[in-house]
Amino acid sequence: MAVSSFSEAGRPGRGRRVILWRHGQTSWNVERRFQGTTDVELTGTGVAQARRAARLLVALKPDTIVASDLKRAANTAAELATLTGLDVTHDEALRETYAGVWQGLTHEEIISRYGDEYAAWKRGEPVRRGGGELETEVADRAAPVVLRNAEKLPEDGTLVVVSHGGTIRTTIGRLLGLDPRDWESLGGLSNCCWSVLGEGARGWRLLEHNAGTLPEPVLGDDD
Repeated sequence: MAVSSFSEAGRPGRGRRVILWRHGQTSWNVERRFQGTTDVELTGTGVAQARRAARLLVALKPDTIVASDLKRAANTAAELATLTGLDVTHDEALRETYAGVWQGLTHEEIISRYGDEYAAWKRGEPVRRGGGELETEVADRAAPVVLRNAEKLPEDGTLVVVSHGGTIRTTIGRLLGLDPRDWESLGGLSNCCWSVLGEGARGWRLLEHNAGTLPEPVLGDDD
């Protein structure tokens, strides 16, 4: 479900906007296998999800599309590129978290073999899952890509970043200035759902999270 939609997400003239869009379904998603940097293709369902989401996102009139170079993200981005006529810039810094020996294991296998490591990660401790990257290291490589491309946008422009669930979560946490221990409080994204960040007077604001529909303006006293 999406969090409350602030009016910046639904109106022009309110600053730049970044849409962080997770790729469509893969077979490893269905099997609950940790993908990490493994280059897994979209399923037929994943392609259909990407096409549906692209038909919605095109209405937000993106100016720029950047994507992870892994096939599941690149092929998701291609659906929006087809509708917008925009080129996609692929950047390996937007790849999913590298998780070493965890990659290819199911959720149950990870808990069975690396239960203490998994529990420490869920508590918010800095853990190199499977001997791979720290979440802060993922943010170190991905967030600058987002900021660099956002800075090139025209006033009120929109950037679409097509990436992976873990990378999107860490990037949002970094851009919002949250303590890394609190990044877990941002729930995961479903396949082909997105989050929206907008410029505010004090920096980036989270306008939508895990959304699958276009944002609606908030008519209330807190905006």
